Amino acid sequence: MNIEPRHLKALQTLGYTEAEARFLYIVATHSGYFRTRQFLAFHDAHWAKRNTLFWSKLERQRHARIERFPKTGAIYHLFSRRLYGLIEKENLRNRRIHELDFIKRRITILDFVLASQEYEYLETEPAKVSYFCVGLAVDRRYLPARLYLSRDTSRSSVRYFVDKFPMFLASPSPLVTFTYLPDGMNGFSDFVQHLETYLPLFRQLSEFRVLYARTDVHFEQATELFDSLVEIPLEPDFDEDVLRYLRIRKARDDQQHVSEAELIYRNHARAGFKGEAFERLYRSWKCGQVSSAGIEERFQRNERRRSIGFGT
Repeated sequence: MNIEPRHLKALQTLGYTEAEARFLYIVATHSGYFRTRQFLAFHDAHWAKRNTLFWSKLERQRHARIERFPKTGAIYHLFSRRLYGLIEKENLRNRRIHELDFIKRRITILDFVLASQEYEYLETEPAKVSYFCVGLAVDRRYLPARLYLSRDTSRSSVRYFVDKFPMFLASPSPLVTFTYLPDGMNGFSDFVQHLETYLPLFRQLSEFRVLYARTDVHFEQATELFDSLVEIPLEPDFDEDVLRYLRIRKARDDQQHVSEAELIYRNHARAGFKGEAFERLYRSWKCGQVSSAGIEERFQRNERRRSIGFGT
């Protein structure tokens, strides 16, 4: 993990040990919130006194507050502007008060980062924007973005990578790894929206990997969604493959003659063109709501050979 020594030393001037300073840096950067179990696991400790001493330091200097929720229990929130300022992250929204759903996902993100400290993380929005726009020469318009309007004025601002999911480089490879951590509340709709938001950026990359942070039965369905929404559409000449499949399928539905070669192609391609997204596309194309030119424009001809990974 790429923590600069000067940031740790700055936190230590507040009376924290080096290990406590490292923990605070990780929490402030990636979450803003933490639980007792995470602090104890980080220090490989099993006794409450250590956590009590740590909390006394945080409370005395007003660096954190305790937030309590029914059925969830106590959660610590780092909110001190001074503390964030010492690590040059005073503008992070992790300092602000958030709703419980947001906090739960932040706790999950912190679990992931604490368990994967060997990676070089792109920690902040500017770091991510710089990596893609400067390092990889990706145009900013392809980045996942959200427009925010001010409540008090007509001013607006564009923010990038607002999901804040961990993103890292696994040394020595320059391969960038994106992550998605499901919240268990929205089924797969949130995952589908997330992939669609990132697809313009994925199109600009020669290689990347996506990690889905669940290993249960949901991962199989997540893999199918990733294949249909990302991996298959990014294959070379995918637009032609889609149109050929749609034409053969429509001919069969209309009981028109189809050659043996076309039937073989349809049977082979059907495994890749499955899922509700393709069913909606077929119905829209068949009734004329989507044209063949529209499909070509949607998927775009792609001559780039890619290395795409999806795992858990």
